[in-house]
Amino acid sequence: MAKIGIYGSSFDPVTNVHLWTASTVAHRCKLDKVIFLPCSNKRKEKTMKTSDEHRWNMLQLAIAKNDKFLADDYEMKRDAWEVYTVFTMQHFKKLYPDDDVYFIMGADLLVDIADGKWKHDEELISQNKFIVMARDEIDMVKTISRSPLLRNHDDGSRFHLIDKGLAMEISSSYIRDEFSKGGEPRYLLPDACYDYIQEHGLYREK
Repeated sequence: MAKIGIYGSSFDPVTNVHLWTASTVAHRCKLDKVIFLPCSNKRKEKTMKTSDEHRWNMLQLAIAKNDKFLADDYEMKRDAWEVYTVFTMQHFKKLYPDDDVYFIMGADLLVDIADGKWKHDEELISQNKFIVMARDEIDMVKTISRSPLLRNHDDGSRFHLIDKGLAMEISSSYIRDEFSKGGEPRYLLPDACYDYIQEHGLYREK
């Protein structure tokens, strides 16, 4: 039985922090695979700065040399009404029926679930396992404790909390801002992605 982590983000663009985080989570949680899942551009709360094609191409370049890393365009292909994490996890659990499948997320998303901001939250939490990464001094244990939904499904294996050494400040938005203002973010993302962005003139001010 393999252990597989589902790592969703906009990856607009994919950064070295994304790769370092995925590698660290795989190492600490003994994952056999990490599946990078670019989110749909149809989500109302997300505004992509470049096309699905460019995001997908850069992600493929970024993970090409790591055998543990895969990319999947499942959410990219969904209609907006289908793009909920509970449906995504159902898909991957059917795809890997003999394996343990975990949803990888930041502690900020755990807070959102505790605050009732996620659709189908009862179904999502009751049916899945989660790897939760520290964010901005959020107390993950207190977040679980204050939520009836989270604490009543915390059976000791539901939430794998990683609370040391995963807080880094460089984001995709920071890199986009650097490109748009003529900055030099070369070493914040994979060389192949940097070259791709330069070649296609991405993230430049119009």
